Amino acid sequence: MCGLQAQVWSAATLGMRARSTGLDAGTVNRALNHDRSIVRTWLMRGTLHVVAAEDVRWLLHLLGPVFAQAAARRHAQLALDDDLKFRGVAAIRTILGDTGPLTRYELVDRLRKRRVVLDAKTQAPIHLIALAGLLGVVCLGPDRNGEATYVLLDDWVAKARTPARETALAELARRYFAACGPATVDDLSAWSGLPMSEVRSGGARANLAEVSVQGKPGFVLKQRLALRVPSVRTDVRLLPAFDTYFLGYRRRGLAVSPALQRRLQRGGGWLHPAVVVNGRAMAAWSLRRSGLRGRLTVEPFEALTKAVRAGVDNEVADVGRFLGISVQSEVLGRLAAGPADQ
Repeated sequence: MCGLQAQVWSAATLGMRARSTGLDAGTVNRALNHDRSIVRTWLMRGTLHVVAAEDVRWLLHLLGPVFAQAAARRHAQLALDDDLKFRGVAAIRTILGDTGPLTRYELVDRLRKRRVVLDAKTQAPIHLIALAGLLGVVCLGPDRNGEATYVLLDDWVAKARTPARETALAELARRYFAACGPATVDDLSAWSGLPMSEVRSGGARANLAEVSVQGKPGFVLKQRLALRVPSVRTDVRLLPAFDTYFLGYRRRGLAVSPALQRRLQRGGGWLHPAVVVNGRAMAAWSLRRSGLRGRLTVEPFEALTKAVRAGVDNEVADVGRFLGISVQSEVLGRLAAGPADQ
């Protein structure tokens, strides 16, 4: 699926848990901070994602210039003119080349000493750093006491040749429809942030089969059409904040009711965690941690059957295993009776 949204790292790790078996948070953090087999940087939609290290170069080559240019208006609002951006990115390259990993505060302080002065009370510092990321100069490095650091991409990830743009567009489309199909090219545009002309071009080269999605043309990988439909079962997943399952489509109506959508997206740019049953969100959830203990609260927007509640219990136990803590759960509201209980 190319990557997971990762502006909140703890949520991204829980997204990996929901899509794996036996993985734990320690392994994920080692992969990011020590093994460097996964990388965190600005990619789809110009937002932070975590991707496999071998994918970061071609994805940046494809996406980075698009969103660097798209951010120009916001940069102007933050007094980041072309001269300041040019000098700032060059200074970031030199500073990190000399020092290695630095936190945002440390990097901004060193930029100031090089006469690249940014208003720390605004978002100008992070926008300049993100620009350096989109241009392939920096990526996020190892966490330091829970705070992200920044490193030179060339120091962190091996250099690699990048494919032609047409080839990269086709690979992006193939990955997207493998993970999210059936979906539309409009969905692919919403998820990637690329214009419709480019996603259509990529889709035309991605060996897709056309299907109908609510009466509109959609696509899946051709080889997926031959897959056998699994037997009906109750599949429950606790998906974290900003999960790609909800960010991967232009509209979420097939997966989330309007009432629950309002609960999951209550403002402030946050997309809250959801309980998904057989692909459809039925509840919100939250986790409060205190040391090695946690309390996970489920807030249903539909009555939950015993089968669903059992699935929730299994997921809660797995969240505790993944995080290495003891998690107690509570489900607000009552259970429902129904065929799934038989």
